[in-house]
Amino acid sequence: MEVTVTLISRRRLVPSLVFALAASLAAPAALCAAPSAEPAKPPQPPFGAYLAGLYAQETRDYAAAASFYSRALEADPGAPELLGRAFLMDVADGRFAEARPLAPRELRLDPQDAVAQLVLVVDRLKKGDAAGALADAERLPLGGIHRFARPLVLAWTRVAKGDLPGAEAALDELDNFNGFAPLKFFQLGLVYDFTGHPNKALASFKKTLSLSGRANWRLTDAIANFYLRHGEKEQAEELYKRFVEQNPDSELAESVLHLRPSGTPRPVVDSAASGLAEALFDLASVLNQPETVDLALVYDRFALELRPDYALGQLLLADILSAEDRPAASLRVLGAIAKDSPYSWSAQLRSAADLDSLGRTGEAVKKLQAMAAAQPKWAGASIQLGDVLREKKDFAGAAAAYQEAVARLKAAGMPQRWSLAYSLGIALDRSNHWDKAEAQLQHALQLQPDQPLVLNYLGYSWIDRGVKLHEGLAMIEKAVKLRPEDGYIIDSLGWAHYHLGQYKKAVKYLEKAVELVPDDPTINDHLGDAYWKAGRPIEARFQWRQALQFGPHKDEIKPIEAKLERGLGPSPARAGGG
Repeated sequence: MEVTVTLISRRRLVPSLVFALAASLAAPAALCAAPSAEPAKPPQPPFGAYLAGLYAQETRDYAAAASFYSRALEADPGAPELLGRAFLMDVADGRFAEARPLAPRELRLDPQDAVAQLVLVVDRLKKGDAAGALADAERLPLGGIHRFARPLVLAWTRVAKGDLPGAEAALDELDNFNGFAPLKFFQLGLVYDFTGHPNKALASFKKTLSLSGRANWRLTDAIANFYLRHGEKEQAEELYKRFVEQNPDSELAESVLHLRPSGTPRPVVDSAASGLAEALFDLASVLNQPETVDLALVYDRFALELRPDYALGQLLLADILSAEDRPAASLRVLGAIAKDSPYSWSAQLRSAADLDSLGRTGEAVKKLQAMAAAQPKWAGASIQLGDVLREKKDFAGAAAAYQEAVARLKAAGMPQRWSLAYSLGIALDRSNHWDKAEAQLQHALQLQPDQPLVLNYLGYSWIDRGVKLHEGLAMIEKAVKLRPEDGYIIDSLGWAHYHLGQYKKAVKYLEKAVELVPDDPTINDHLGDAYWKAGRPIEARFQWRQALQFGPHKDEIKPIEAKLERGLGPSPARAGGG
């Protein structure tokens, strides 16, 4: 049987009916029957549990999927399909105690199952069986979707056996994959650092930085750790400064360095097992993209199995779960991060976002307000509070929170952020302070001249107000070139042509915008207006009806209803502007 790492079943089910039926079928007989003296009935067939597992897998509830598939497997232990699904869901949910006994059975069915082989590697390495871990690592397949993991696993299991040349040779295999050079040299640096070769480690770390371009926190902190342990404090501070300059929207450096214990830090890697955890975490980070998020989840689970208190791994897991629309699961992961961890501040910010996603906005607001009060020099909680309030249409409250964040950054001498100026501009605009909003949006463009979101918002705002039409049009055209598949920006371009009386062009762009974002009420409303002016009243009324169906703002409903009743004038023009 071939087991794929794609965790999402592609079967399309009828969720409510299937789950209700499956859950009832999957319920143990003892729970469904009234107490009686009759002998127990034989186990029910696994169909109900299997269906429930499919639905849970479809909705990314991997804990429930693992439970249902395991129940089905108990009823039919010889079913390859059930074994493969139960095993993979156990790994996806981090249930390695359950996955470990299934791994050999899975490998008998599919000797090329890299996930099952990796379960054995991790289990042996945790137990200190370096020889056994290496033997299992060498059985990992050369091809397939896990080919990127093999060099990393081989490298650290060879380190566990004291084979440094073998580890170097394993990492050289990453040369076969485009874009993996930074990962290779970073892992070499960690290997050399752990095995007592600081000069080679430093050379590898410098190579990593030269290949990486933009600084990221992971490399910055790990390499600064090396500098600090070798008495190079100025080099470490320079790395942190570079990170802040290149990532002005991030407060990781500020919060982590403030919360971290003083003194010489511990090494990043203190065992071969923790080295493999670092490697698998790095691979998960590289693969944390929409099309490969399932792989990222699996590798991050392995990293946390090797190193359960790995805060960066926990944060990545929480981010993946949130991206999969599982805020409750994300919240549980964040709650497990130690309160004294340097990453506890980041965990709290993410927890507030999860609370808001769960509809517990009041709790999220109180949490962020308390965080802002606890750290009056930091801006992160105030910025996130503004984001939450803006999403809930409390634009005045959002503007106040953003203004507080601006004041904190200024007082701390921190770089100004285009994203903060942009968010503040939106909040001021929506709370009827256009002059102040316009100034903030222009300030955002000074900080980031080619930012398409700012170009679009400011250009659209001018055109919508009937001012600076040609300047606004040029800004939106520039934004479209930068983001040609963004339906909202293309809507702005169509609306600009509408205000310029160029109705045919307006229709052209607004039709494309509706194609890209079909359920947006404003875009559908705009297209209706353009159709009317272009002499197409039947299509115009159809789009206005669509706009009403897609839930416009309350203050937009009556104007749309009025257009449905009376149109935009006594008679639509047939020719329209060009």
